[in-house]
Amino acid sequence: MRPTLGRAADSFVTVVAYSVSVTLREPEELLRGLDPEQREVATTFGRPVGVIAGAGTGKTRAITHRIARGVQTGAYDASAVLAVTFTTRAAGELRTRLRSLGAGGVQARTFHSAALRQAQYFWPRAYGTALPQVTDQRMSLVAEATRKLRLTAETSTLRDLLTEVSWAKVSNVAPGEYAALAGAAGREVSGLEAAAVGRVLGRYEQVKSDRGVIDFDDILLCATALLSDHEDVAAEIRAAYRHLVVDEYQDVSPVQQALLELWQGPSQDLCVVGDPAQTIHSFAGASPDYLTGFATRFPQAHIVRLVRDYRSTPQVVKLANTVAVRARIPGTVRLESQREPGPEPRLLPCATEFDESRAVVSWLKERHEQGIPWREMALLYRVHAQSPLFETALEEARIPFAVRAGEGFFERPEVRQALGVLAEAARRDPSGEAAEGCRDALTRLGWSPTAPTGQGRVRERWESLAALLALADDLAQSKGVDLSTLVAELQARASAEHAPTGEGVTLSTLHASKGLEWEAVAVVGVQEGTLPLSLATTPAQVAEEGRLFYVGVTRARRHLMVSWSKSRRGTGFRSPSRFLDGLAPAAEVVARPAGKRRAAGTAMSATCRVCGRSLSGGAERKLQRHLDCVPGYDEAVYEQLTSWRRAAASARGLPAFCIFTDATLMAIAERQPRDEVGLLSVPGVGRAKCDQYAATVLAILAGEQPPSGVGMAQPAKPGR
Repeated sequence: MRPTLGRAADSFVTVVAYSVSVTLREPEELLRGLDPEQREVATTFGRPVGVIAGAGTGKTRAITHRIARGVQTGAYDASAVLAVTFTTRAAGELRTRLRSLGAGGVQARTFHSAALRQAQYFWPRAYGTALPQVTDQRMSLVAEATRKLRLTAETSTLRDLLTEVSWAKVSNVAPGEYAALAGAAGREVSGLEAAAVGRVLGRYEQVKSDRGVIDFDDILLCATALLSDHEDVAAEIRAAYRHLVVDEYQDVSPVQQALLELWQGPSQDLCVVGDPAQTIHSFAGASPDYLTGFATRFPQAHIVRLVRDYRSTPQVVKLANTVAVRARIPGTVRLESQREPGPEPRLLPCATEFDESRAVVSWLKERHEQGIPWREMALLYRVHAQSPLFETALEEARIPFAVRAGEGFFERPEVRQALGVLAEAARRDPSGEAAEGCRDALTRLGWSPTAPTGQGRVRERWESLAALLALADDLAQSKGVDLSTLVAELQARASAEHAPTGEGVTLSTLHASKGLEWEAVAVVGVQEGTLPLSLATTPAQVAEEGRLFYVGVTRARRHLMVSWSKSRRGTGFRSPSRFLDGLAPAAEVVARPAGKRRAAGTAMSATCRVCGRSLSGGAERKLQRHLDCVPGYDEAVYEQLTSWRRAAASARGLPAFCIFTDATLMAIAERQPRDEVGLLSVPGVGRAKCDQYAATVLAILAGEQPPSGVGMAQPAKPGR
């Protein structure tokens, strides 16, 4: 459907009459309640004003009072003010506040909304035709472009290509320049060379032209071209909007900055506000350089720094300031809390991700018992794939929750697809080994043990499937379920997962949490490889990860918990994030959350047969020892088993782990079962695998010559 300007008007500037019940305030009355720095923002006119506004310092209050006071004193003509921001929600909040201050005639719009309105009005006069229709079918356009180039791309790859389309446009990168510039900018689409991506971008533009449409990103380009090519149009727009105010200025892209400069012209009537420490959309083209370099571009500018934090306690603010230093965030302010003291933030190292999820849920329950509503709590993580363990822990604790800005784990398309494939596998082999059956199913969907390169939807899909596999393995090992029982358990969890309408803990990525705040916040998974993400390899990418962490910390008003796990499901070792240097507890603390104790004799209560300490993770429970404890198997026997597994996997065209995982193979080598009963007692060996591989495995363990066809799967027994 084609976007419209709204009601037709005889002139470009339409003064909208608002029915406001608010009495116009006296100019000085508008200054009451503002702190000294906010008052500077509200009273400085006649030259450019740059506002560096830290988290929770009242930037929206400052700029709305500036606009309202400008209108009241005559420094601003209400109908000649254009306040721009980045989201419809933020624009709506600006309009609401301005109306309450008696400045309802001010235009508060997003960049795209303002650009579209101008382009639709002036395009016919400038070019003799209406502005092309704005399409919302971008996915089909990029799919057609790939088909014309004889490229095969799954939905996740198409989405990543659309991300590159947007980045190239907002960064003023032509399709022909993409291959040369992509590497330096850290751009990558998994499975496609940069040159191929550039060709897709070029063909995408051709497909749009053939259909006679433009896309969302073209709106800014059309408006920029219109003002650049037609000075009369630019002059008319500048005369209409003489006073410019830009919110969230740290997020402007090169094309938005170019459009802003065209709107401004030679005028000095410009006020920008933002926080360099909250630039977290660089991957989409945002750059804090325009904000931090404002005084250089405008030597006569008045720079104001808002430092009084009205959101967070001194304890939370102290940690935020330290994080800003650790993350080397340039241009940010040092916050000064204006609130009463509160509890110290809790920094919690955990043994495993499982322990971390239970510890965080326990912490949330404690806050609720202190009187904090569930809706005033949030659990923040770096990527969506971190959520399933926490969703499961919340569900088991019967704590309501809602996943913000995205689906719950079991609602994601790739997870729903995987559950369908698993259900079909369970119908064929209901008593099959659960974890191995899950691996087989995910392998058929294209999952592999090696993660794809680059960020984007392809990587997110892989992470979701990897998280599902980890969940299946944990369920299989802790509950001893077969494939059909595993599927039933997963389907039950999927059915139970729903977003409550009101009262619930918010689960969100750090990106989606920006602009929000809660009384209690848990920032989880703050370890190397996750925050910063392992894909962040350049200094600029690592700096962005630091800003993400800063955003997460500053969402908390009073209670803050920062947690990380030292191993993933009991394997390997991970250190706390570099952003916690000097902050993380020095002691090697193994977190064991309060609450329901593990029942004696269950898999979850197993102890190491070497050192006697508790085990955690499916691999350790399979081996009945910690991974770093001395193994008890004969290396030669283990090597024979791995050689056989390699040959069997090659013969069947499968990854080696689909025969037996490393942990299962180690457990077999250590336990040395002498018959099928003993082999079946090894975790990870189900009836189906025993039927196929028992003869060969038992022969290797006995030091005998395996039956003919060694390296091949043995035929299944009759009736199986």
